[in-house]
Amino acid sequence: MTTDWNSLLSSKKNVSKVVNFAQGQMSGKDFYSHFSNTNGGGVVRGLLRDHGVVNSRRLARKALSRRGIN
Repeated sequence: MTTDWNSLLSSKKNVSKVVNFAQGQMSGKDFYSHFSNTNGGGVVRGLLRDHGVVNSRRLARKALSRRGIN
């Protein structure tokens, strides 16, 4: 399954949460709880379930760097 990073990075608030998660300043549980009950909740849940926290952080850093955010 591919991760829809555009839905997760759709607003400045969401971008800051993804940056905090990618830099290790936020736990996987906190990251998921921020996106729960939103359109990105399923995306985050699938990301963490399929890849785990460590690899999800790596993928988040990669997604941010490809978009020139981090």
